Amino acid sequence: MTTETIEEIKIDEKISKEIELPKRYKVLVLNDDHTPMEFVIDILKGVFRHTHETAQQLTLTIHNEGSGIAGIYSYEVAESKMIEATTASRNHGFPLNFKMEQE
Repeated sequence: MTTETIEEIKIDEKISKEIELPKRYKVLVLNDDHTPMEFVIDILKGVFRHTHETAQQLTLTIHNEGSGIAGIYSYEVAESKMIEATTASRNHGFPLNFKMEQE
């Protein structure tokens, strides 16, 4: 019986894979003159999972600067949270608006 050995095969070309990370999107809360600050705080806590303190600070930023970033997510998550927050606002009779921007 003969034993054959297999020589190692060397590949001259390197195969490189470039992995592209998914794009991230900011969900912005837009200021309006009709939605109470307490409701905005509740939305930030309930939908975007902010603490009470950060929700208060962000609400003041939204009020003073016209908008504020509620969170940064993948496209699908950002869209879902924006729809959830908008639906809750409309169900309570408030015109609070949200906007998505690519980071």
